[in-house]
Amino acid sequence: STDLTSTVGYDSIIQHLNDSRKNCKEFEDFLKERAIIEEKYGKELINLSKKKPCGQTELNTLKRSLDVFKQQIDKVGQGHIQLAQTLREEAKKMEDFREKQKLNRKKIELIMEAIHKNRNLQYKKTTEVKQTCCSFLPCGGLLYLSSLSHFWQLFLKLAQTKSALEDSDRSYQQNVTTLEKIREEWQKEHIKACEFFEIQEYERINYFRNALWLHVNQLSQGCVQNDEKYEEIRKSLEMCSIEKDIDCFVNLRKTGTLAPAPVVYENYYDTQRNATPVRSPVPVPISRRGPLPTPTSVPDEADYTTVDGYSLI
Repeated sequence: STDLTSTVGYDSIIQHLNDSRKNCKEFEDFLKERAIIEEKYGKELINLSKKKPCGQTELNTLKRSLDVFKQQIDKVGQGHIQLAQTLREEAKKMEDFREKQKLNRKKIELIMEAIHKNRNLQYKKTTEVKQTCCSFLPCGGLLYLSSLSHFWQLFLKLAQTKSALEDSDRSYQQNVTTLEKIREEWQKEHIKACEFFEIQEYERINYFRNALWLHVNQLSQGCVQNDEKYEEIRKSLEMCSIEKDIDCFVNLRKTGTLAPAPVVYENYYDTQRNATPVRSPVPVPISRRGPLPTPTSVPDEADYTTVDGYSLI
């Protein structure tokens, strides 16, 4: 600014640096919140893999695949917990970087505040001395001399005024010289401060960009690691054999190698009660009886008679 006492440009820089620090804090808080989410998600996955049944009664290869599945889900959960810890570490690094810049900048700000204060005080003092000098300039006062008796008094007063004016002028010159030195010093320090702030802002943007890049890489790496765990599940499923699992079930649950014997028919209407039972050539269904034999009469038994194809006693 053309105004020597103005700090509008400096204030604008400080405001920008404060906003930049706030932006770093926002990203830091984002990492912390993401860490909380990742940790909670990881713990939930671990609890799910340990407590929730998943194919408990399966056998052989499919059972092994399910075991691998739960193991890898557990590892995925552990990976998310580890990612949460990594995010907290990155947030701490961002906090340390932000605080370091704050402390370094504070030193420069204190120097600038002191030099601003000194500059403004000297400017005010110089202005006051200048106004004092101006007040001693003749303003037509000698025109009011009305008599010779006042001449010597005015002459003496003029001499005193001249001496005071010379003293004020010397003081004014000295203050102007001092102010100029302070102005030159302030301008030099202001330039140094701006260069320092520019370096800090370059470092901040570079650090912020790299931190964001690293965060994305961490998330991507987490996805790659998770995909590797899921690949283990896919490999295990490739080893799953339907035929082997069925054979395993049969071998594990089998009750014998012989089928039930054929059903034997016994003729309860045969005249020879003690006759040897005749084996049926083919299995007879349990729900149906075989054809009845034609009855015959023997001594000491009731007479049988056939009427219209029916046997009657």
